[in-house]
Amino acid sequence: MEVRNVAIVAHVDHGKTSLVDCLFREAGVLDRNQEGTVCLLDSNEQERERGITILSKNAAVTWRGVKINLIDTPGHADFGGQVERVLSMADGILLVVDAFEGPMPQTRFVLKKAFAAGLKPVVVLNKMDRQGVRPDTVIGELFDLFLDLGADEDLALDFPLIYSSARDGWSGRLPNQVDDGMAPLLDMILEQIQPPAMDDQAALQFQVSTLDWNDYVGRIGIGRVQRGILRRGDEVVHILNDGSRKRGKVKELYHYHGMDRVSCEAVHAGDIAALAGIDGLGLGDTLCDPSQVDPLPPISIDPPTIEMEFLVNNSPLAGREGRFVTSRQVHERLQRAVMMDPALQLTIGPSGSNMVAGRGVLHLGILIETMRREEYEFAVGKPRVLTQEIDGKLNEPVEEAQIELPEDCVGRVIEFFGKRGAEFSDMQRRGETAVLFLRVPTRGMIGARTQILTLTRGEGVVSSIASGWAPLNDKIETRHNGVLIASEAGRSTAYSLRAFEDRGDFFIGPGEEVYQGMVIGENNKDNDMVLNIVRNKKLTNVRSANKDIDEKIRTPRQLGLEAMLEYVHDDELVEVTPYSLRLRKRHLVEKDRKRSGVQA
Repeated sequence: MEVRNVAIVAHVDHGKTSLVDCLFREAGVLDRNQEGTVCLLDSNEQERERGITILSKNAAVTWRGVKINLIDTPGHADFGGQVERVLSMADGILLVVDAFEGPMPQTRFVLKKAFAAGLKPVVVLNKMDRQGVRPDTVIGELFDLFLDLGADEDLALDFPLIYSSARDGWSGRLPNQVDDGMAPLLDMILEQIQPPAMDDQAALQFQVSTLDWNDYVGRIGIGRVQRGILRRGDEVVHILNDGSRKRGKVKELYHYHGMDRVSCEAVHAGDIAALAGIDGLGLGDTLCDPSQVDPLPPISIDPPTIEMEFLVNNSPLAGREGRFVTSRQVHERLQRAVMMDPALQLTIGPSGSNMVAGRGVLHLGILIETMRREEYEFAVGKPRVLTQEIDGKLNEPVEEAQIELPEDCVGRVIEFFGKRGAEFSDMQRRGETAVLFLRVPTRGMIGARTQILTLTRGEGVVSSIASGWAPLNDKIETRHNGVLIASEAGRSTAYSLRAFEDRGDFFIGPGEEVYQGMVIGENNKDNDMVLNIVRNKKLTNVRSANKDIDEKIRTPRQLGLEAMLEYVHDDELVEVTPYSLRLRKRHLVEKDRKRSGVQA
């Protein structure tokens, strides 16, 4: 059977996963119980909650007698490592672009990687049902982007293009062609994406592009059979990324049908396979026929930009909620995470803590949330930007950012980013919305998304992508407010919260358990303040009608995991348990904090 291997790439929220749903329905691969379900490939619990794709996934449909392997990729910049490695399985890409928003930072990133891999794009102008669409303008922006990334001029002038609305379930070669379902898009894939070389007679060569885990068979390697035929029970030579070699046997073998991984006896050249049974299988490893050992180049990805410290939770409330709480258990879980995701790196810090580096706060936040749900308990420090020395100067990572916001908020946002070392390159207007284009140090982006939501009344949308390195900027302002710290252990009282409301904003409400050194709010001033938040109202024999009236307490500011990671300071930690998130000082006792400050 003929094969096409297609990676579907897009900026976050441009409708990529919804488009895949439509392709499934058009090709008739859904079971009865899957009909009516949306975002079928977003099977991970966090993916459904957040509405984004986190993990790359494989699926397959058959159209006009041709098997089309679909490789769904994340759209958020923090998961670019997933995109980079799965492109090695593809022969072309579907570049999904919002017909209103146009190319975004992640669009540039994935297209650049596709061109570097020699892959031809088919552009899908999606969300044609959206009010205010501007297809002609977006096509012009894509033309400029193609040329800017060094694409061939003929391709830039005449790239394969199809219009679609994943929400309404149609695609067409003309903007108003709405009556053919997804057949035009599937037909264009067969026309424009070249089939892979399928040399079944050659010696086996297979490279692992992504990893999965199954409790029954262990580690599963997924990749494309570059040549030959991969069979269940094959004896193979396993070449690791470091060049070492060992023998192995393929115990389990699968191929894809719809969203299912189906057990099979053989997978032919050009097709995508999943296998199990090879000990120590890693990303980028090559499996070869023993008669012709010919390893493929290792898969390289961009280095991480953010590092965080993972420590054992030693707070007074430690061990109450978590199942896995020891340093050994946390370290082993982090080792498994690094094995599955090459964009993560794990090292041991000077104090013996685990230092985990990744692509961004969201990237590490997903790891932390995953561990939480697996009943791990630990503490993490402030995200720290990784630097490197270039030409004798210390450099830090910078990002290309794009911000959509109401026009009346532009001044406040420009002032905010101006204090964070940003350089503004352009501003565009799209109806009542303004779009700012800027280049900003990654340090300046930490905590920025939360602040922008505040400055734009919840309407600002920030997108960014790593874009290289620049000399370290020493004029970046970060959090300048101090925090409110609990001085005693116990449960917070409404009486104390009301008494201290003028000191700042609280993160907790009445009746919550606190301990000495726990961060309970943000001070209005730039210094830290210690408060007794567990004090009760003294009872007296003197009663007054007005004294017994409870005054209203302000609703506490709720901080989610990402918000805490962006808020936490150098001398603070985020305490993570399966059911709770708390901010605390590294040194819980005030005397120890003062001594540490003097030493620093």
